Amino acid sequence: QVQLEESGGGLVQAGGSLRLSCAASGRTFSSYAMGWFRQAPGKEREFVAVISRGGGTTYYADSVKGRFTISRDNAKNTVYLQMSSLKAEDAAVYYCAADSSLIGSTYYWARTYDYWGQGTQVTVSS
Repeated sequence: QVQLEESGGGLVQAGGSLRLSCAASGRTFSSYAMGWFRQAPGKEREFVAVISRGGGTTYYADSVKGRFTISRDNAKNTVYLQMSSLKAEDAAVYYCAADSSLIGSTYYWARTYDYWGQGTQVTVSS
């Protein structure tokens, strides 16, 4: 089992940058693919990015491709989401999630993931 805690959210101006972190407990962090999802008020939770266990494979939602970068440091049990060129539509609660299986064709489904953090709020002002 793994526990996840996000941090780094806050208020940022449109066009600005923010880096989210997700710290995981336990000694098996490298056994999990790690994803980021977000949920805006009144909307469904949506996939943002995922990174494989070793960090060699990443996938992004089209809406963030080229602006967001997911990375991980297995020695620190932490996954990151570097967000740049933020837009108003990026405002949401951001969640990290852990998937005990290898990245497959369902990496963008929330139900694929076994563990979730509590989320961190990102607000973008225009």
